[in-house]
Amino acid sequence: MHPVTRLGVVGCGLMGSGIAEVAARHGIDVRVAEATPDALAAGRRRVIASLDRGVKRGKLGEEQRDRALAGLSFTHDLGELADRQFVIEAVAENRDIKTDIFKALDKAVEDPSAILATNTSSIPVVDLAVTTGRPGQVIGMHFFNPVPVQRLVELVPALTTSEETLRRTRDFAGQLGKQAIQAPDRSGFVVNALLIPYLLSAVRMVESGSARPEDIDQGMELGCAHPMGPLRLLDLIGLDTARAIAESMYEELKEPLYAPPALLRRMVAAGHLGRKSGRGFYTYGD
Repeated sequence: MHPVTRLGVVGCGLMGSGIAEVAARHGIDVRVAEATPDALAAGRRRVIASLDRGVKRGKLGEEQRDRALAGLSFTHDLGELADRQFVIEAVAENRDIKTDIFKALDKAVEDPSAILATNTSSIPVVDLAVTTGRPGQVIGMHFFNPVPVQRLVELVPALTTSEETLRRTRDFAGQLGKQAIQAPDRSGFVVNALLIPYLLSAVRMVESGSARPEDIDQGMELGCAHPMGPLRLLDLIGLDTARAIAESMYEELKEPLYAPPALLRRMVAAGHLGRKSGRGFYTYGD
């Protein structure tokens, strides 16, 4: 096993910042790329705030936090990822944006054996792999939110992914303290293929007036020992993100259970996106 010592992360939103934080906490030199200086500054603040919360809650020592911060650097130039051994793309769930990034990374990353991974939750990995000149080194590496807390990573090899890339990515997941499962390169992979229909069913119950959000959530939390009910979970994930995943799965599989309900689409149109907007199925304060 040759551990990864130089990681690139493209995107510093909720997922990208979490991936960068976890890697830096494990002693890896992490360089984070964002599209604009403003996005980069927001991403840096997000990572620092998360590390500070870890110290406040006693999960992290001050020296550990300082070492992690020292191992993080930020850029808005993908060319500065040239020396990376492993790069994880974690931008918005948009096929065109991700395709452009993979084409750019293929040119920018100098090591021909470097692995280019995507954190996509629903876009077929092969569609991104074939836009590069190194499809054997492209793989899906799907983390879960919040990344510092959730131990699972789905490894998604495309038809083009080499066995060596899969092995190295599995080793890297272990290096980050994550438990990896292998998933098919099929929209939704393993977890979302089961989770999204369940979440959409809860939305349909609200939409039809069958039950109130708080009763649905309490029923699943107390009756099925789920740590969070489906509608609270949707608010945490982001209703826009859940809709995008559902639409991608429906586009590929044409299964009615993956089709976003009208209520979900209207809530997104209204800007009721869940926790991040302050309002979803529930209302959130500061």
